[in-house]
Amino acid sequence: MKRNYSAFAEDIPPYSGPKAARETHADLKQLSAIPGHIYTRPELQILPGQRRFSKMPWLVPMLELLPPTSIGHLKEWGLSTVFVLARNYNKLVHVWESVTAMVELWHPQTNLFIFPEFEATILLEELEIMLGLPRYQRGEELAISYTMEQINSWSILAYITTKKNDLYSMTSGMHCKRKTTNYTAIAKAAAIRICGVILFPESNGAISFGNLSIIDSISEGKKIGQAILGFLYAGLTSVALGGPFYGSVIALELWMAMHFQFRTAENPNTECKTMLNYPLAYVGGRLHMSTRAWCKTAQVKGIQARRQYLRSLAVADFDMRPRFMHGRTIHLPQRAGLALRLLGNGALVSYNPDRFHLQCGAARTVVPLLSHFPPIQERKRGDAQDERDMRSTVVHWEGCTLSVIQAEVEEDDEVAKEYVEALKKLQPVGGNK
Repeated sequence: MKRNYSAFAEDIPPYSGPKAARETHADLKQLSAIPGHIYTRPELQILPGQRRFSKMPWLVPMLELLPPTSIGHLKEWGLSTVFVLARNYNKLVHVWESVTAMVELWHPQTNLFIFPEFEATILLEELEIMLGLPRYQRGEELAISYTMEQINSWSILAYITTKKNDLYSMTSGMHCKRKTTNYTAIAKAAAIRICGVILFPESNGAISFGNLSIIDSISEGKKIGQAILGFLYAGLTSVALGGPFYGSVIALELWMAMHFQFRTAENPNTECKTMLNYPLAYVGGRLHMSTRAWCKTAQVKGIQARRQYLRSLAVADFDMRPRFMHGRTIHLPQRAGLALRLLGNGALVSYNPDRFHLQCGAARTVVPLLSHFPPIQERKRGDAQDERDMRSTVVHWEGCTLSVIQAEVEEDDEVAKEYVEALKKLQPVGGNK
């Protein structure tokens, strides 16, 4: 029987207004005023947890052993792009100087990047398209991947292996051998490995039980985009406040590439050498981008130059609505107090697309007030309050507003000026060099 989550609408905690929101969570601060924020550490050269994303010699040999039938299952589950990225993972070059400079602009209270003239972040719809994942549509709330109950990892892995000793090898960086002729089981085992590398890389090199459950649900037709994006947001917040970095750095790099690093070349016969080892080189087709492109940041070299470039990035240099997003429908909060949060097994993560005015195809107006929800709320599965929180979050998605991305947006210069002045309170123009 289909469960009607609207029945739980009365459980939604009422929005008490901006005063209560400010009292519950401190006012937004300038990045340089947030205790422990790496924005204030110009000496930082290597992100904590960065070495987690090094080459994995076991990955490609494992994928080469997959039977065609198992590869077919991965494609059926919407993991074609993830499979391509995993197969070429050891060829990819992560430009950590760019990633570091980008992370330094992450605001942990709003889960977005702060630029001098605008705010921006990875939209759910962008992530799903970039990674080729099944896309969430309003009305499909029951298909969003998460669980209320405690997770029994062995019940998940028992379908794949009959030995409990294989538990660690299936969820860590050790090479696992094919031990069955069950092609669906082989595909599930491969999904755990490639999703652990591309979508849910953790700081300790293992896959958490919560994310293991998310990956397992792919074969059931579940939508996993929210869990992936929420996990990346949490990883960005962790590293911005001095902790280890985790989450899909590939998704972040694809987003950076499409919005401000690359443009389609006027001369289609010119191949961009810079892009050849970027993740974009392997998935650009679906994003209307090829290696016949122009790298706008080719001359920006060194961590200090990249910091300066991003901290002075103008609206004109940031492609707010890349071609692959034209005509796409995105989900926005219905109104103040009905803030959206990303559903996952580890946490409920604040999602504020209404702050990304230009990305959403709307003119800049005012900097929206904080939601009364915490930026990241760790879950306690099996808890009554957690169940109420999850249900109310689902109701918010069920009643969200839909908007279609337009190619162009007209702005009122005076209103935009007021917006930029308000934004200066979050990041001084120029910032720390």
